[in-house]
Amino acid sequence: MDLIVKSRGVVVEDRLHDLALHKLEKLTRLERRIQRVEIEVIAERHRPEGHRRLEAALSTPRKTFRAHAEGPDVEHALDRIVQRLERQLRDHHGKRAKHKGATGNRLESAG
Repeated sequence: MDLIVKSRGVVVEDRLHDLALHKLEKLTRLERRIQRVEIEVIAERHRPEGHRRLEAALSTPRKTFRAHAEGPDVEHALDRIVQRLERQLRDHHGKRAKHKGATGNRLESAG
């Protein structure tokens, strides 16, 4: 899994990269085919000092999952992003499992 951390209007420390990698390991247990995760840290002008917004895109071979979160610090927003991506992955796996075993519209032979 490739992790890319970008920033807009704020300096990103190496500690954030290590923290994000540690927290995103949980998602690799749900989906082993994760190719890349992009996280963008944004400092907005109209928010209080220290308030950060994060946007993330998790790419698998056939689908891209996106999430965003805001928080008083980067760690708090990162936790919320991981929760949202985890929910999306679980929902996606539920849909795949439902369709994989479905035999709803198949015609059976009369013979």
